[in-house]
Amino acid sequence: MDRLTLLKNIALFDELTDDELGALQQRCTESVMPADHSVFVVGDEGDSLFLIIDGAVDIQTGEGKGKTTLASLFNGQIFGELSLFDGSPRSATATTTKQTTVLSLDRADFTAFLKAKPEAGIKIMAELARRIRATNDLFASQVTRDVLEEHDDQLTFGQRVADAVAAFGGSWTFIMVFVGAMIVWMGGNLAMGEKDAFDWFPFILLNLALSTTAALQAPVIMMSQNRQSSKDKLLAQNDYLVNLKAELGIQQILKNQTEVFQRIALVEKHLGHKPNLRAAD
Repeated sequence: MDRLTLLKNIALFDELTDDELGALQQRCTESVMPADHSVFVVGDEGDSLFLIIDGAVDIQTGEGKGKTTLASLFNGQIFGELSLFDGSPRSATATTTKQTTVLSLDRADFTAFLKAKPEAGIKIMAELARRIRATNDLFASQVTRDVLEEHDDQLTFGQRVADAVAAFGGSWTFIMVFVGAMIVWMGGNLAMGEKDAFDWFPFILLNLALSTTAALQAPVIMMSQNRQSSKDKLLAQNDYLVNLKAELGIQQILKNQTEVFQRIALVEKHLGHKPNLRAAD
């Protein structure tokens, strides 16, 4: 694939004309790197964008056992583009995994390109604005799970009965019905007299019924309480994930907007306009 096509496939430059891409290509430098070569490491001065012509590069963070590969990049992909705009130190390490040919664009050459081609700077600013809007739309489309509804959908018939019994047993309706039944039971037996009563004082049959009810009701209520404990754990975990997602999402949006505003200000500066850092619509 020729160099112009490679540059055209980069989202940041896909709106540029062939003439503008040709001018940009002239400012790029091609180099070949061996396998396991560190293109840059965390903390290095950031001043270049790299386009992989042939080969592969791993973007990593951390050291030793804590090293994590954030991305594996191949032909036609770019890395290090943030430093092209703000010149900040590298936030990750880039290492080739095999012999790799890259096309690099220095920040100074990019600045000179913007000065020579101000119309290209406007197109790059438009692409940065589209990225901000895409990030905002993605964050706004996230929907929180209803873990309680998912949990209730998986309940068995026995579990639903246990919940219903526990709900009724812990209500004022149950207390009033229970007290009313005891009054009727004891009052009726006392009214019938000792000879005709089916459960005369001290109401042994009533005590047996109460003991049986308590013995059966206790494990049913414990079953319901254990399930409620599971619901509480699900809610706590879901709250944590929601808060974490919101925090990371807000941080990402603010980071992206700050970076884009800085890039827009840089482009406007090179175009001779006064920087405009107002928030996007």
